[in-house]
Amino acid sequence: MRNHAEQRGTTDFGYQRIPVKEKAGLVSAIFNSVASRYDLLNDVMSFGVHRLWRRFAVKLCEIQPGQRVLDVAGGTGEFTARLARLVGPEGLVVLAEINETMLQLGRRRFDGRAVGGRVQYALADAESLPFVAEYFDCVTMAFGLRNVTDKARALSAMYGVLKPGALATILEFSHPTVWGFLPLYDFYSFHIMPIVGRMVVGNGASYRYLAESIRVHPDQERLKGMMEEAGFERCEYFNLSGGIVAVHRGFKPI
Repeated sequence: MRNHAEQRGTTDFGYQRIPVKEKAGLVSAIFNSVASRYDLLNDVMSFGVHRLWRRFAVKLCEIQPGQRVLDVAGGTGEFTARLARLVGPEGLVVLAEINETMLQLGRRRFDGRAVGGRVQYALADAESLPFVAEYFDCVTMAFGLRNVTDKARALSAMYGVLKPGALATILEFSHPTVWGFLPLYDFYSFHIMPIVGRMVVGNGASYRYLAESIRVHPDQERLKGMMEEAGFERCEYFNLSGGIVAVHRGFKPI
């Protein structure tokens, strides 16, 4: 359910409250500014550990050859590429992304690659997915949910396009669970990340938003509850790197 502020027409943008209608444009501007070096920044900011997080999340998807998979907010296609290798020549992965600049970079990633024939592209809003109901065997979302204006609506949209018995997997920054770790994590997030962002892409403000958006994102238990409210069952989550990141998974009832 939406909170009272969202019901009054405002939502979070980091620590700010802004009109709901403005968030998508502000988030889009951030990703336009970092798109060309987005993959590099992921490596730098996480010291390459994001690759291990993604690998673990892909395993939880339980992808089988020949399946149809939807990668929501797929960005430049890094997660999509992992999924495409698993569905095999008879399978399909749809890279859905609301930001056209990021989507075009995703297309370039697959140019000339063998797995490229298994990937289709959709300029699509996570809150209103333009696909046939009950079409996909799996829906994934990696590091995109916290940027969505109406997260509950996005979860419902993901639920709607899944086949009965199919699963959704969400990889997202979350809330540290290791005692005493938070001060160090905050220092890195609010002081180091903006400096690195400014050095690599000339835009430190975008990475201050990243740090803030993580803090206001629902914690592990709340996101699990939101998935259950959307209709998913057997919901569970797995903390990675002490809760810096969590993978949530839920199944659509048969």
